[in-house]
Amino acid sequence: MIETLLMGVTWADVKTWLPGFWNGFLISLKLTFVSLVLGVPMGLLLALGVQAKTRASRLTCLALVEIGRGAPALVMLQFVYYGLPSAGISLPAFTAAAVALCWNTGAYTSEIIRAGLDAIPAGQKEAAEALNLSRVDELRFVLLPQGLRIAVPALMGFSILVFQGTSLCFAIALPEIISRAYDIGSMYFFYFPALAVAGLFFAAVCIPASFLVEWFEHRAGAYSRR
Repeated sequence: MIETLLMGVTWADVKTWLPGFWNGFLISLKLTFVSLVLGVPMGLLLALGVQAKTRASRLTCLALVEIGRGAPALVMLQFVYYGLPSAGISLPAFTAAAVALCWNTGAYTSEIIRAGLDAIPAGQKEAAEALNLSRVDELRFVLLPQGLRIAVPALMGFSILVFQGTSLCFAIALPEIISRAYDIGSMYFFYFPALAVAGLFFAAVCIPASFLVEWFEHRAGAYSRR
């Protein structure tokens, strides 16, 4: 029955594919990790920059955010990998993917973090001003702890989208999991089974992660109601 659904592919065939899928899966996880580790701090800086008092800082950060959010991730990937060499900048596939996804992650997370900061009651900011705190101390002790706590569930949900977005990197020849599926499909003409196996790898991460995000949202909501 299962072999019929897999269009004649046997478990022995699938087992021979697994090492390649596993290597691609590790590349997807590594790229997700790099994108989040670099992109989220970038998003924090952009969120603060958009709210800066200096007009030049605001406009620069706003331009980075709007380009990162407005341009599709696939276009950014191809621009960095195929477009930058025209300007004399050639990057390996993984580095190009990391640059594009970090920019995209930073742009989206900046809006998430900025929404978290805007959700802080005005009385908290007024209290910080009444205590004559400097801007740095206001951010460090009052705004960021509360704003990031509000933003964490949304950031966790976005991290799932970043992991799913690594599948676009097949377009720049990065050997991640979807690229492995296309290689197997083109080699044996088993596109459906190969993509189904790749989908199982994504599901194995995204479904538990979705439940974790939902659980964390409930915990955060219960904490905020205390």
